[in-house]
Amino acid sequence: MTGTIVPLMIHFNASHTLITAGVSLYVLGFAVGPLLWAPLCEIYGRQIIFVISYGLYVVFSAACTADNGVATLLVLRFFCGTFGSSPLTNAGGVISDIFNADERAIAMAFFSLAPALGPSLGPFIGGYLSDGQGWRWVMGLMAIVAGFFWVLDMCCAPETYAPYILQNRADFLSKKTGKVYISIYEHQGKADPPAVVLKKALIRPWQLLCFEPIVLLLSIYVAILFGTLYMLFGAYPVVFQLERGWSAGKGGLAFLGVAVGMISAIPTIGLINIWYMKVTKRFGNEPVPPEYRLPGCMLGGICVPVGMFWFAWTSYRSVHWMSPVAAGAPFGLGMSLVFHSIFSYLIDSYTIYAASVLASNAVLRSLFGAAFPLFTKQMYDNLGTQWASTVPAFLSLACLPMPFIFFKYGPAIRQRCKYSARAAQALAMAKKG
Repeated sequence: MTGTIVPLMIHFNASHTLITAGVSLYVLGFAVGPLLWAPLCEIYGRQIIFVISYGLYVVFSAACTADNGVATLLVLRFFCGTFGSSPLTNAGGVISDIFNADERAIAMAFFSLAPALGPSLGPFIGGYLSDGQGWRWVMGLMAIVAGFFWVLDMCCAPETYAPYILQNRADFLSKKTGKVYISIYEHQGKADPPAVVLKKALIRPWQLLCFEPIVLLLSIYVAILFGTLYMLFGAYPVVFQLERGWSAGKGGLAFLGVAVGMISAIPTIGLINIWYMKVTKRFGNEPVPPEYRLPGCMLGGICVPVGMFWFAWTSYRSVHWMSPVAAGAPFGLGMSLVFHSIFSYLIDSYTIYAASVLASNAVLRSLFGAAFPLFTKQMYDNLGTQWASTVPAFLSLACLPMPFIFFKYGPAIRQRCKYSARAAQALAMAKKG
């Protein structure tokens, strides 16, 4: 939607802040949705939740093409974010379901890249499409692309959540034979009634955020970077469109620097995974401590402030445009490495609570992503382009020590935390069983 802000302002005769609220409400839906989809997938499985939520996302995206007023558009954008957010948590759960810890790196690379790469390419594609065909086609394209993947998911994606699969198998055998079959999760006392599961899972993301310092601090780190990315949606138009006179389509090209950095994270993660595989062999049959997922965050944590300081102080009109565009590359690389590393670390630390821990992370980062665009224009007006861009650089610099601290003290912290200790016990039982 960022590529359509100016056309929507003209069409609806609305302020910049009001139209930007469409972006914020969409991202706010990312905060609300995971609180619903994460517990429901533990009751009804992952596949049916994907089908229903993504189908409704297609419907609401298509409805955004109608001209029913700016208020209707804002409400529809919120529902788009809410129903389109299920992959933000459940996809991580699917990866945890089907890959062992030493096999997750590449899958997690694509999973952690998607929430950031999409918004980076959006202004470029949306800007040119809006210039040529109008804002409705931007909304329509999102519905078309989402509809394609919705059909693909229904046709190709199987159910992966083990407790749901085994429970269905036990129910089928019980009906077929007349005997009573129970799944291993019921036998071990892990299967609760749906109402209990829903209640626990609705509360659990907040418990993880409030009482697990690993989840809280690393979620704040991710949230700051996610908010910074969405802040750039307001900063780049100021630097490249207002100050340099670029069109919306050409201004969207500036985000390609960020996109290139994010894409370059994939081979970088591949190299890190080669090192991780050597670590896995060194530990033999013993599980690798989750802290060995953090070196990527250490490297990425250095790249992010480098990119942001670079962008901030080369954004003068007197400096060639290639410099602030290129500054997006280390930011994009660092952000992707931090996301991948933290997501992998949280999944390895909270294996059986993967969906809930990713839901808590998604809630916090989405709240930051929703809030940052609302004050970006005012911040740039009051502080100026250079100092306004320096603020998130200092925030990311403050977060830089986190992975180093958790690499050293993480095992001791996890032993003292309720849910991470339970997850470690469950993993140990699974290894023995």
